[in-house]
Amino acid sequence: MPTQEFPDLERLTAGLSAVFHHEVSANRNVRVLDRKPNPEGSTFPTEIVTCSLDGRGSRLRLFVKYGTREFDSLYRHRGDISYEAKVYRNILQPLRISTPTFYGVYRDEITRVPWLVIEYLEGSRGHWSRNPEAMISAAIWIGKFHAVNEERLLSPGLKFLHRYDRKYYMGWARRTNRLFSNLQTRFPWLPTVCEEFGTLLPILLERAALTVIHGEYFSPNTLYQDGICSPVDWQSAAIAAGEIDLASLTHSRPRRMVQKCEREYCESRWPKGAPDDFEERLEAARVYMNLRWLGDPSLMSRLFSPHGEFIPSDKFKRMIEGLYSAGRRTGLV
Repeated sequence: MPTQEFPDLERLTAGLSAVFHHEVSANRNVRVLDRKPNPEGSTFPTEIVTCSLDGRGSRLRLFVKYGTREFDSLYRHRGDISYEAKVYRNILQPLRISTPTFYGVYRDEITRVPWLVIEYLEGSRGHWSRNPEAMISAAIWIGKFHAVNEERLLSPGLKFLHRYDRKYYMGWARRTNRLFSNLQTRFPWLPTVCEEFGTLLPILLERAALTVIHGEYFSPNTLYQDGICSPVDWQSAAIAAGEIDLASLTHSRPRRMVQKCEREYCESRWPKGAPDDFEERLEAARVYMNLRWLGDPSLMSRLFSPHGEFIPSDKFKRMIEGLYSAGRRTGLV
């Protein structure tokens, strides 16, 4: 989690007043009533701010995400705060769907980094993945989102989005192979999967219907409360095969739950029936999704001690098992 200091009260008040300048009078600012750091982990510094606007008696709860001077795009997998703000402004806000309200973006006058200001939503986050109703709701939400955005890809407002291409995909396979090159006796099948991954790319690049994807559609990035699903953390949004989000949502879940989510996703995205090669596309997406996490040096390098001893984490075990299983189903193993 970032260690950057949060702005002091004066700077925070000035920034929020700039965001809500249409809501306050010329000689009064937003009044900050309470602020506390976000207890959930995040790529960027985040906090929950309670404030009141001039002339209003009610309180407004905000989620403020602060940019950093140094930013790791993770090989163009994620964007910065300005990128995520564009996702909210250009993609999510026009659809009027269940995501936090976008209030604005502000560039701090001292640090010159942007702040993203959105609605703070109450709800369980990251702890509902064993809740069948929440899983199904998330599958339906993302299926509808993919369906709507297939038709919007040529919109000028979406040109800023990253687009997964062959170079992007193969980069994760090469990094995975390199990171675990000393473990070939333990995972003898891994180099083959990494080297042959390119044979699956026509499925993801040419046969799959491209759309806007979340990019990291795991349960910690989705709020769920009272039957409503609200995805958050959109800095990894991109144009790619929608099956990638479904593969992320259902990773390491019980088979019956996975099958139910797949059915609900297909019905919400393709009411007239899923494509005949949907399963093949989904399996290719699963191979990519596991390579994406296994090929992340910032995560996987922590598994090696200074003396070179390999200590696998639970997440690594889930990902390597997922890759092996998907590799077998796609014929790479």
